[in-house]
Amino acid sequence: MELLQTVLDFFIHLDSHIGEIIASYGVWTYLILFLIIFAETGLVVTPFLPGDSLIFVVGTFAASGALDVWILFFLLLAAAVIGDTVNYEVGRFLGPKVFSKEMRFLNHENLMKTQRFYEKHGGKTIIIARFLPIIRTFAPFVAGVGTMKYLRFLAYNFVGALLWVTVALCAGYFFGNLPFVKDNFTLVIFAIIGISAVPAVYAYIKNWLQGRNQRKVSTNNESN
Repeated sequence: MELLQTVLDFFIHLDSHIGEIIASYGVWTYLILFLIIFAETGLVVTPFLPGDSLIFVVGTFAASGALDVWILFFLLLAAAVIGDTVNYEVGRFLGPKVFSKEMRFLNHENLMKTQRFYEKHGGKTIIIARFLPIIRTFAPFVAGVGTMKYLRFLAYNFVGALLWVTVALCAGYFFGNLPFVKDNFTLVIFAIIGISAVPAVYAYIKNWLQGRNQRKVSTNNESN
């Protein structure tokens, strides 16, 4: 509960936290941001870290001159690409045994959800998942387990990271300092998180309905 409260507080007061970090650490802020995005994309045990919302917020600080937008762009792009690459290599190293329940440090429900998503969308999952919280963290891991060829993975990885960082950073840079956004910053952050989660929620509901229909058909067949 304490961890959940800490993460929730980070999301709610994201603007003030980044401002405090910049004021306290100066140029080291870039390294901190790099590590957060790297961990969110590269470590399968930290899917709760901020991604889209963090990049959006630092974009607003770049627009105000507190951070350099070009340093942010290349730094966060590198963090996203390297993070997914590390995640892929860990998945490839551990292999198919990750789908057994022996590895308690993994959230198997999220893992299986990502596996189904991957089976449906194939390699494009690496690009699509960039915009889906949770799945974003598990997708490269599952790709590694499934032994997707590295060069193919790398191409999807780079394109997905490029689109993700560009969209989120530009949104913050060009729109984050508008009066309406500044006056309703908390609501905007939650809106970003909510919009990011919509595709995952839709996929979950769709799979649940399909599963229920299949169970009904199976039950009717048994009755007949």
